[in-house]
Amino acid sequence: MKDVNYEEAVRQLEDIVEKMERGELDVDSMASRLKQAQGLIKLCKQKLKHTDDEIQKLLSDR
Repeated sequence: MKDVNYEEAVRQLEDIVEKMERGELDVDSMASRLKQAQGLIKLCKQKLKHTDDEIQKLLSDR
């Protein structure tokens, strides 16, 4: 999952949410999709934090 960029991770999360809202997932699928979603959310948070840190560093170097 490390090779997934932010935009792709968000797209995958949206897909999972849509399937859940439409009731397209059975119990077993839902459990694995929720686990996948947790990983995607963690990845997105890390990427956002990294970007924020980089921006703050650039701004403080002025």
